Amino acid sequence: MSVFAIGDLHLSLGTDKPMDVFRGWENYVERLTENWNRVVSDEDTVIIPGDISWAMKLENTEADLRYINDTLHGNKILLKGNHDYWWATVGKMSRFFEEKGFDRIKILFNNAFLIEGICAVGSRGWINDGTDPFDAKVLAREEGRLRMSADAGRKLGGEMIAFMHYPPLYNGEKNESILRVIREYGIKRCYYGHVHGRSGHTKAFIGEYEGTEYKMISADYLGFMPVQIFPSDIS
Repeated sequence: MSVFAIGDLHLSLGTDKPMDVFRGWENYVERLTENWNRVVSDEDTVIIPGDISWAMKLENTEADLRYINDTLHGNKILLKGNHDYWWATVGKMSRFFEEKGFDRIKILFNNAFLIEGICAVGSRGWINDGTDPFDAKVLAREEGRLRMSADAGRKLGGEMIAFMHYPPLYNGEKNESILRVIREYGIKRCYYGHVHGRSGHTKAFIGEYEGTEYKMISADYLGFMPVQIFPSDIS
């Protein structure tokens, strides 16, 4: 079994929010489906770190989540992004998934998953500038969530890999709240999304920092092709 990752699907199958008006996003659902199902088997797992659906409420996500659950191969683990306004409590989402028969979707939120020797942990994160009081408050909360996830990961064992929505390093800025946890728990790989467009991609940090490898997995950056992270990173 292999583990893949891809972020920022920005699906709008049940809402009127077409992404193909943006350069590079033309026919993206068809491209994503073809690419995904070519490389991912039903025994594999794909981690999707945020910006999954444009729906505003959980009940409006059905078309998008049914596409993820039924059309795309493999098991899926979802992480919240800044545009996932539909996100609810874990209990409410779990009941909704059960009611709709979404049996191939799980939630990464204050917990961790051990999959074939790797331990997936993560949180949404936030923007790197923590000087504003509101941003500082959100950052502290996201640091706590990542720490809680990493604590759960330590109990499970395996290679701990962090999945974030926001990049911990971007355009020369450093998110010390998130980096502190990555250092403390000895996390050696971190995958993130959120960043789009050619200008954004050029500002993203991709490479090694303080012994941790950072890689961007926004769907448009990957050409709508999930990247394999286990048994080997072939990005």
